[in-house]
Amino acid sequence: MSSFAVQPALDQSAQVKTRLSALLVEDNQLDAELELRALRQGGFEVKARIVQDEAAFRKALKEPPEIVLADYNLPSWTGVEALHILRQEGLDIPLILVSGALGDVTAVECIKRGVTDYVLKDGLARLPQAIRRALEEQHERQLLRQAEQGLARKAAELARSNADLEQFAYVASHDLQEPLRMVATYTQLLAERYRGRLDENADKFIAYACEGAERMQVLIRDLLAFSRVGRKENESASVDCNAVMREVVQGLAVAIQQSKATVTFGSLPEVWGDRTQMAQVFQNLVGNALKFHSAQAPTVSVQAEENEKEWTFSVADNGIGIAPEHAEQIFTVFHRLHARTEYPGNGIGLAICKKIVERYGGRIWVESEAGAGATFRFTLPRESRPAAEA
Repeated sequence: MSSFAVQPALDQSAQVKTRLSALLVEDNQLDAELELRALRQGGFEVKARIVQDEAAFRKALKEPPEIVLADYNLPSWTGVEALHILRQEGLDIPLILVSGALGDVTAVECIKRGVTDYVLKDGLARLPQAIRRALEEQHERQLLRQAEQGLARKAAELARSNADLEQFAYVASHDLQEPLRMVATYTQLLAERYRGRLDENADKFIAYACEGAERMQVLIRDLLAFSRVGRKENESASVDCNAVMREVVQGLAVAIQQSKATVTFGSLPEVWGDRTQMAQVFQNLVGNALKFHSAQAPTVSVQAEENEKEWTFSVADNGIGIAPEHAEQIFTVFHRLHARTEYPGNGIGLAICKKIVERYGGRIWVESEAGAGATFRFTLPRESRPAAEA
């Protein structure tokens, strides 16, 4: 089979022409001329190349056209095969079948396989419209791909930034522990050896230094715990939440006894996660319920409900509650609603809970009103292993 090119003359009847680079897969020169005439009449200034076989088609793709018009039946191959070649070359070029006869079943099958449209040769007046629609759809696909690529780049940059911040927090908090331990140790020695031997102001200053060093130690330990969430050393496995809650209650036994609290939990499920981190979530939530109690003895209830996709855990208490306007802020690192003189802590426990829950594809929120207790809820997927870790 030979290949030949046609340079059609401009149609002077139209004042403005849309330039179009077309590749015609056609073995009938008269049919090719009719297609080009239909395009000129439809407002296109066409630069066309015409090929008849696969080898010529592949060669022509070295200068990719804007549109491919392919006859359905050719002596040595079919127009639909040109679609496979476009995919092999990674080219997003609309392909419109132009055929003398194409049944509805065949037409639908071709569209399913990726053909953009089809036009019968006795209805070429519709060809310019089909091409315009195909080019518009191609443009929309390109915009969508650009948007997706932009989002992917932003997500990758954000992931790198978060990883850098976590690494910095981990290294900083880890490396600060030793010099701070020395500061705390020597200020405590000063307090023990020289309390009452200097003037009243000296005792006060030493006490301030000791208190500040102790608070900084707690803060660094909390920051280190926050930075460790999601690090590679955390290994996931099936976690029995009933066993975890028993350990949490045992670990909080002193606080429960001192506050005369009642802590109950129902039948809890097994979930996929890191056992230590799951214990952190329950301990922080139950511990907060014990800490922020009202004049009444604290009552804490831990339950779980199942739906099609996830488990919803709830930790409900009868404490001082949280005003609705603070419902999201409380999950921010170091955000506190009360002075340290009222309630101890650095405001990092709920941020750790949020980070752990979201690591496993869940979400966490609070339902509460000031003075009316609070119910913290969080979800975890029902699947035994999240897709990201499977």
